Amino acid sequence: MFLLSNFPQANHLAAPAAALCSKMMKNRNWVFFTFLSFSLVAAGCGSAVDSAPPETVETQQAVAEPAPPAEPVPDPTPEIPNLQAEISDSRFRETASPLGSYDFLNHTYPLPRGWQNPDGSDIRLENGKVAAVSGTVSDDMSEDEKAEARAERRIGMSHVVTKYFDATGDGQDEAIVILKIETAGNAIPQVIYVYTWKEDKPDLLWHFRTGDRTDGGLKDIRPENGQLVIELYGQDRYMLGEVETGKITGDEAQLCCPSHFTRSSYKWNGRHFIRQGDRLTFSMSDPSSPPLKNYGDIVNNPKNQQNKGKRS
Repeated sequence: MFLLSNFPQANHLAAPAAALCSKMMKNRNWVFFTFLSFSLVAAGCGSAVDSAPPETVETQQAVAEPAPPAEPVPDPTPEIPNLQAEISDSRFRETASPLGSYDFLNHTYPLPRGWQNPDGSDIRLENGKVAAVSGTVSDDMSEDEKAEARAERRIGMSHVVTKYFDATGDGQDEAIVILKIETAGNAIPQVIYVYTWKEDKPDLLWHFRTGDRTDGGLKDIRPENGQLVIELYGQDRYMLGEVETGKITGDEAQLCCPSHFTRSSYKWNGRHFIRQGDRLTFSMSDPSSPPLKNYGDIVNNPKNQQNKGKRS
């Protein structure tokens, strides 16, 4: 058997070699344990990432994506007001006067200035209405034919309501007949007739026309403190004889939807209804605000117009 002990030089080298081997073994164990620890940490991190619930990623994607813009909601269409509500309500529908039994649905009425037939004739309602005659002309007609067609034109009318109350302050009811002028459109100009009972028949005291809706249309008519109160849509609109006054400067409300109305009062003097007191313009959007007195006198005053121009 070959033994290192048979060589003295080998014994001299064996001690250092054994020490070196022992140190290498210790270093190998340290490397092994270091590698093993690193592997365990790496495995733990990988397990943490792999074990993340899939919904966490989806939630992050959902947050990252911007929400689609909301579709605009259109404004609701404003409701068109019933401008005939007050004159067509149930007030003043009955009376003890003989006027209450008179047939105003079949009656002859004069026409006010501005709404007259070409020949100046009156109109007669039959069952509460009379049809209009247009008297249409065309380019292929001669001048005589055109003139004849125009002469045949007639105003159409229909009965709206008849009310009964004391309009003159004498303690006796009058009949207030409201007729609508037929225009074959949306316009509702009207004519109002005030009758008293005299010599066993209706006697006409006053008749007048009103405008179309916001443009001086009739809002209400009623008795108050022995006088006749008339309310017209628009700013400072009131009656002058048989016709309503025109628009004042700055009255620009839409025809369907008035922003103001005017209240004026009239007193019977035995021959005519005479306007009394101030003309009061009320705001319909702010009923609690005080009325404007004689507003047209202010805005149409030339001095105020000049001052307005200087300020602008």
